[in-house]
Amino acid sequence: MEKINKPISMSVKEWIIKRMAINMVISEKILDTVITHQFDSANDALNIHKSLELSGFGKFYFNESKAKKQMEKYLSQKKLYEGLLNDESISDAKRNNTEKRLENLLISIRILKPRINETQ
Repeated sequence: MEKINKPISMSVKEWIIKRMAINMVISEKILDTVITHQFDSANDALNIHKSLELSGFGKFYFNESKAKKQMEKYLSQKKLYEGLLNDESISDAKRNNTEKRLENLLISIRILKPRINETQ
């Protein structure tokens, strides 16, 4: 079988779907829907359980110690961003950028916090 390299401009998911569609003679749209559903389901399962096994890919675990370290990092960054926002001498552009970063950080904290709390 001939090895075909993935184009740099194409994501891995797109490339896999395109190759599978050609080999299996199935619509790319159908394959994309199935693959997206499978990985969304796997992600949901990993949010509920501490491990997940995907046949042919391996077993994935939720690492509690890494999650706790990540939460400490998030909280440290939150404190830093809040301090920057309280500084009235920063420019509007930097303030807007910091607000966006803080908003994304708060989302990450909200997602990770229940996972850590359930393990304690």
